[in-house]
Amino acid sequence: MKNHTLNLGRSALAAALAGGIMLAGTPALAEQKLLLGPTGYGSVKLGMTAAQARATGKIVRKSVRNSLPTCTTWDLKEQRYGNDRAGVFISKRHGVAAIAAPGNVRTPQGIGRGSTIAQLRRAYPDFRINADGPIASVPGNRRATFVFHLSKTKVLGVGLFLKKQDCFK
Repeated sequence: MKNHTLNLGRSALAAALAGGIMLAGTPALAEQKLLLGPTGYGSVKLGMTAAQARATGKIVRKSVRNSLPTCTTWDLKEQRYGNDRAGVFISKRHGVAAIAAPGNVRTPQGIGRGSTIAQLRRAYPDFRINADGPIASVPGNRRATFVFHLSKTKVLGVGLFLKKQDCFK
């Protein structure tokens, strides 16, 4: 299968958002002060193989309809999604390719659910909305990008994606 470089496109990004990659809801995680980025979430790191990620004890396997055969879908144990949504995508070739920030988890720059668009733009001066959706560079990790789920005025969720991945068309 062809290798893709963060070329999510609008339909794939919408599928990822609908797939749960941007949705969350666990308040207890805010107390733990875990961050999404620059290399992962807690002990789950971008690029880990499925076996390495499973060995952290932090993820559980799940089946999601319409996922690409190049990737498997998982949830973080503390953030389980229903239906055809998932919080972690693992590429057979590239390892952990995408992680959704659960609950009120924020990026190291303080952006997460409830942040305003103005705060997002201040935290990430290169923030832009293009064919890949609303994205920004990840300070400290040039191999990754943040992908945001937005309302008209607020951040609804954030995901950490490998730029080079094959989980989204």
